[in-house]
Amino acid sequence: MAMANAHDHFRRNREERHRTNPWLYPVQIGFFAGLFFGIFRWMCYEMKFTTLLPGYMLDNFFRHSFLATAWGFVVGIAGYIVFSIVMALLYKIVLGKLKGPWPGIFYGLAVWAILFAGIGPLIGIMGWLNQIGWNTIYTELCISTLWGVFIGYSIAFEFTDEVSREPMGAKN
Repeated sequence: MAMANAHDHFRRNREERHRTNPWLYPVQIGFFAGLFFGIFRWMCYEMKFTTLLPGYMLDNFFRHSFLATAWGFVVGIAGYIVFSIVMALLYKIVLGKLKGPWPGIFYGLAVWAILFAGIGPLIGIMGWLNQIGWNTIYTELCISTLWGVFIGYSIAFEFTDEVSREPMGAKN
């Protein structure tokens, strides 16, 4: 009996230590998604895979000439980090209970479609799809898809992976 109580106490302590803050975690995931993919977007821009500046989302707030400088790249990456944090929180709210990589893939594709085929050209932060070129379209589509997988799968794995919370030696 004492052994069972000790085991229950150990299991409860382990579960309490493993609880992830449901709002701080998406903020962290969004930060690292924005940092990693913002730097990756900058590298793709430098290698001429995309014609969009790393700070293209901030084009209405800063002069285009500033966004094309080194400090503009830093501001652009910071803007992408903020965007990614907001989008990771949105993912947690809307799709956070879904499992696997597929919701993240579709999320990244949906964000790309909304930005590149809708809002982006309408507010003037980029040209229409028939104006920006196939290399930019493919590059940005791939980056958005990977970005969505990173955010979606990270959140899904953390909040739906119950196996990691089982005590060692538990039967399936």
